[in-house]
Amino acid sequence: MIFFKKLYRFCQSWTGTVVIVLLVMFFFMQAFVIPSGSMKNTLLIHDFLFVKKFSYGIPTPHIPWLEIPVLPDFNKNGHLIAGSGPKRGDIVVFRYPRDTKQHFVKRCVGVGGDKIVYANKTLYVRMHEGDEFMRTHYPQDLVKLGGEIYVKEPYKEKGIHYDPKKDIESDISAHFNIGDFAMSPTYFKELGDQIGFNGGNAYVFEVPKDEYFMMGDNRDYSYDSRFWGSVPYKFIEGEPWFVYFSWDDNKGIVRWERIGRSVETLENNDAYIHDYDENDTLG
Repeated sequence: MIFFKKLYRFCQSWTGTVVIVLLVMFFFMQAFVIPSGSMKNTLLIHDFLFVKKFSYGIPTPHIPWLEIPVLPDFNKNGHLIAGSGPKRGDIVVFRYPRDTKQHFVKRCVGVGGDKIVYANKTLYVRMHEGDEFMRTHYPQDLVKLGGEIYVKEPYKEKGIHYDPKKDIESDISAHFNIGDFAMSPTYFKELGDQIGFNGGNAYVFEVPKDEYFMMGDNRDYSYDSRFWGSVPYKFIEGEPWFVYFSWDDNKGIVRWERIGRSVETLENNDAYIHDYDENDTLG
């Protein structure tokens, strides 16, 4: 009983409050702000949301804002307690592999062992489980490329979209020429005879084991795994949970209809699928 009284008094103190807040941020949930339009029309710029940090294991805690690890990476996988990694279709918060102090949020479209093909504003995924798995789970979406079965656009969430007016190939060309494009040019006769600047009509990427291929829902304005490669498990932080505040910069108003909504609701309900900003950039 004495112990619980001491614990109660400690929790009421400033020190106790700080310790409790840090423990929650380290192990349970953390606030995150959507910084770019790459996940429109699912998650919008200046959606403020909480991230579940225990969705894929318990990541090694970092001091907020400074992003300095509190503990060593004992398991060499970025997690104090390892868990199952993201599944295909999950929206994931992770550390940007080229600068681990930055956090990105994208949708996982491929896992280790998958083969990703991107061509003509279309995503194709050859899932590592094999032909029978794809025939069973995606019977209406199968195509053959180069003699192999792929699933064409396997993700049907309402916010996923392309911009028919955007010439994404010009962005790819610019990044490809400076070595900032991770996918390799290839050719599939099934995709037509038009050859691009790089000698192919498609791009392919084989996802390494324990890594994840991430893409934004705003496909033509997302700087993602197509450009900088797959994300190792050690950089996976968690899963967006729900929006606790949302601000529309263009109109200078609060987006009240989004507050308190889970990400699952936002990505599956037409009422919340909006494009509030036409001025998209690659981000």
